[in-house]
Amino acid sequence: MIRISEFQLKDVVNVSDGRKLGNIGDIDINLDTGKIESIIISQTGKLLGFFSKEDEIIIPWNQIIKIGTDVILVRHSGIEHEQQQLGMPKD
Repeated sequence: MIRISEFQLKDVVNVSDGRKLGNIGDIDINLDTGKIESIIISQTGKLLGFFSKEDEIIIPWNQIIKIGTDVILVRHSGIEHEQQQLGMPKD
């Protein structure tokens, strides 16, 4: 059993490119089944969120590969995140 507070302290790392995505800011729980549907990683820009908007990465539970003692490994395409970070225009 793991507590949500412990879950939030773990770094989330994308195994597709080795990049640290951040830490869990929230989780989405299906109230009918009691199961976690997805984890939500909140990212803030420079200066502790000032002068920038907060971005979220939503990772479905089935994309989580392994939950370790210090890290959560996920397989996430991150196309929209990469476009924003590289400054590429969105379609």
